[in-house]
Parts: sequence; structure tokens; C-alpha cells
Amino acid sequence: MRRLPSPDDLLILLTVARLGRFNAVAETLGTTHTTISRRILALDRQLGGRTLERSPHGWELTGLGASAVAAAEAIEETLGSLSGLISDDRGGLSGLVRISTSDGFGAEFVTPALVRLQHRHPLLNVEMLSATRKVSQNRSGVDLEVVVGRTDVTNAQTIFLTNYFLRLYASPGYAAERGLPETLDGVGQHGFVSYVESALQVAELGHRSSQLPMPKSSFQATSIFAQVEAVRRGAGIGLLPNFMVAGKPEFVPVLPDAFQRQLPIWAVARPESLRSGQVQAVIAALKEEVDQRQELLAG
Repeated sequence: MRRLPSPDDLLILLTVARLGRFNAVAETLGTTHTTISRRILALDRQLGGRTLERSPHGWELTGLGASAVAAAEAIEETLGSLSGLISDDRGGLSGLVRISTSDGFGAEFVTPALVRLQHRHPLLNVEMLSATRKVSQNRSGVDLEVVVGRTDVTNAQTIFLTNYFLRLYASPGYAAERGLPETLDGVGQHGFVSYVESALQVAELGHRSSQLPMPKSSFQATSIFAQVEAVRRGAGIGLLPNFMVAGKPEFVPVLPDAFQRQLPIWAVARPESLRSGQVQAVIAALKEEVDQRQELLAG
């Protein structure tokens, strides 16, 4: 009789399918890249074929691998039910979930959503990686990406979370000393605060794509928090997310009726990740957070 594949190896395959990289899986499971590779090879031998194939987007499942992952998901669900019985918490989530998100939205929306989720599920561990970039093609070893702008992906699913606005702001001190422009052309006579264009992956966040005139001088930073602070301290006019500064006395709207930019925010994940209870819970928590704070996002 052919020996059944190891449940542990099946669960490792499931983690590879979700994260896409052996290194990320090894780090998540507290082992080594070599061990993960060896366990996958052992599983392939037991199943009589390859479960994974390398692509430009990371490791992808073969047809056999997809069938094996379905079995792994059933094992995961059963173990989750057993864990709930042991802990007397049938609805509890545990394990590690990794999320990549942009700085500003991550701090203002993702963080409170995840903290609230952890309060409900104390055994759930969270790793949040901050990066303002376009959607990854290989998921970069995370369960879920939260990204701004266009999402041109072929091996993942996208879930719309919300829209938000970029608007122009200055500090009251800067406005009193330099005055504020009365037209969009007048913005070119002022200092301008924005992202470092040469390092920016999301073009929609930059000054060049805004069709605003070239500024007299610029202060560029890769961190949105540094940009907000630079505007607050009078470096110039900044193109800032409204949810970070709207309604705060340290920031004065500039030409609010003449210029604004609306951008979408998406959650992106592999199909295998989206079937994870932890990832589903994170997405639900994010939707709850943005639904409750739509006034701020639109403000």
C-alpha cells in the first residue's frame, strides 16, 4: 500500500502556495530554506509528481499541487477546529498573518483594524511591513498586500477597499509668510513637498503625474510622515493624503476647489491566501475600519 503523504509536508506546501517564496515560508515556520526545499521534494516523491513550478512570479502550483493544497486546507480547517476545542474558543484564530501596506494608510487604518482583530483573537500574530509600492507580482512573502493605485496582476485576486483623496496643503505660518497661490499655475512659484520621484513606484502619488507646474524648490522624501512634517514646518505646499491632515489646524487647504486626486486602495492576495481564515478576518477588519471612517477618507 502506498504511504500517504505527510500532513506536515502538505501544510508546508500550503504555506508556499500562499507566500510564494521558500525563504518567507522558512522564516514563518522557524526553519531553513533547505528544510522547506527538502520537505517539498519528499512530498513530490510521495505524490509521484511535481507540486510546484518556478515562474517569474515566484513558486506556482501545478495541477497536482492544487489538489494537494485542497487536502492541506482541509487538514488546516480540521486542526483549527481541534485547537478551538482545546482552547474552549471555537471561533478563535491563531498563527501568523503577514500584511504589506503603504505607510500612511497602514498607520491610520490598517493598524487599528489589526489591533482590534487581535483583541478578538489573542492567539493571532501579526507582521505588518510598510512599503509604498505598486502591487508585487510574486506577493513578496506576504499573505496580503494593501496597495494604492492600479493593480495589474495576473496571479492574484484584488479586493477594493476604498477611495481616498490627495489634496494640496500648506502650514498657516507658510501661508502668512509667503501667501498662497490663487491659481494652479501659481503653485510653481512656491516650494513643493512630495515623494522622491526617482524612488517612487506608484506614479499617481508623485508630482510629475499631477500636471502641476514645476515648483520653485522642492522637498522630497520617501516617507509620507516626513512629507507631512515638512509641510507642517513650512517647507512648502504638499500633495498629501486628506485622511492624514484634513481638519487639523496645522494644515491649510490650498486651492481646494481647483485640484484634487482620487486614488483607490486595494487588498491583493493569492487565491490560496484568500481562503485562509486569518486573511479573511483581516480583510473583514479592514473593510469594517474604512466603512466606519468614510467621512475622514472623503474629507
